[in-house]
Amino acid sequence: MKKIVMCFGTFDGLHPGHEDYFRQAKEYGDELVVIVARDITVMDVKGNLPANGEGHRLNVVSEHPLVDDARLGHPGDKYRVIEDVNPDFICLGYDQEAFTENLDAELARRGLSAAIVRLEPFFPDQYKSSLLRGMREEVDTSEEAEYEENGLPL
Repeated sequence: MKKIVMCFGTFDGLHPGHEDYFRQAKEYGDELVVIVARDITVMDVKGNLPANGEGHRLNVVSEHPLVDDARLGHPGDKYRVIEDVNPDFICLGYDQEAFTENLDAELARRGLSAAIVRLEPFFPDQYKSSLLRGMREEVDTSEEAEYEENGLPL
C-alpha cells in the first residue's frame, strides 16, 4: 500500500528551501500532497497578503516534479484537508508554527493517525521566504527610485 505524505505552506515564490522541503517530505512516502495556504489564511497568520495569489501559488506548486497532488487549504476548518487526504505522514517545516501546536491532539480527536515529522532547515539564512520577500521589496524600491530619477513612468 502506498504511503501518503502531506506538507503545508504559503509557497509565495518557490525557492531552493521549498524544493528541499518537498524532497525531505517525499522521502517519507510514495505520494506527496502539498497544501497551499489560502490568501485569507496567510493574511490571518502573517498579517499581510502574499505577493502572489492563491491560484498562482497553487499552479506553481502543482507543476513541481516532486509534488504528486497540490490543493488549496480550507478557509474555515484548517484541519479538514487532513481528513480529506488521510495521510500517513505530515511533514512540517523547521519553522512552521501556525496550526501545529495541538496538531497531534487534533488528529486524535478526528480519528487520524498520521505521524508528524519536523523537517530540517535548508540554509535558513539564505532561503527563507520572509527574507527573500524583503530582498525583492528592496529591489523593487530601488528600481522605482531609478525610474523616478530618470523621469520614466512606472
